[in-house]
Amino acid sequence: MAITGKADPGRVIGFLPLYRQVKERLVRRIADGEWQAGRAIPSEMQIAAELGVSQGTVRKALDEMTAERLLIRRQGVGTFVASHDEDRILFQFFKLGRDDGRRVFPDSSVLSVGEQPSDATEAARLGIRRGTRVVRIHRLRSLGGAIAVSERIVVPSARFAGLAACDPVPNNLYGLYAERYGVTVARASESLKAVACPPDDAAHLGLAPGSPVLAIDRLALDLDGQKVEWRVSLCRTDQFHYTSDLK
Repeated sequence: MAITGKADPGRVIGFLPLYRQVKERLVRRIADGEWQAGRAIPSEMQIAAELGVSQGTVRKALDEMTAERLLIRRQGVGTFVASHDEDRILFQFFKLGRDDGRRVFPDSSVLSVGEQPSDATEAARLGIRRGTRVVRIHRLRSLGGAIAVSERIVVPSARFAGLAACDPVPNNLYGLYAERYGVTVARASESLKAVACPPDDAAHLGLAPGSPVLAIDRLALDLDGQKVEWRVSLCRTDQFHYTSDLK
């Protein structure tokens, strides 16, 4: 179905630039599973003909989706839907690195996983009613063999049916969300704070209770802007650091 008959990249319809309307249509294809992770998408010319817009409009929409890391362009090959592989997560979502400068993908060791009614804090963070069932995961993350993070993750059970019974829980959770549940984590917001490490986490991290750690509170959202995961990571800072690229 065409968006409009004739269009140019700068045209505005209903206060929304045309390329943004095209982008919304294309993002919806990813969210609905029509365009799957790792697969090539149609050419700019094919998309333009289908939607009844100019190729320049499509290119601008795809440029923005590429900048947001929803798509990956491969020179001479085509444009592909980004997948939550290790390279992407390491670049986009995992910001903790070793002080020696090595960037390595973290390993995980799951301490517990289970399904329970949500408490008030979990419900508020995920935008659900208190008592709605959630899956809780507690795991340790290591970098180059050294334990660096004690991490607690909470997701709504309704969107991730059977996750609590998953054995083993994979290291790459975002990949699991996309492949098994069709939930693509598009972005996340984080807040950072220095805190005193609680005794339980300190024991797992090999620290004295009350030692300073970096608490990273992250809320992950899907392509529709819906809250899909809340995680709190307590990170050692004696051998590791948080890196943020400002552009």
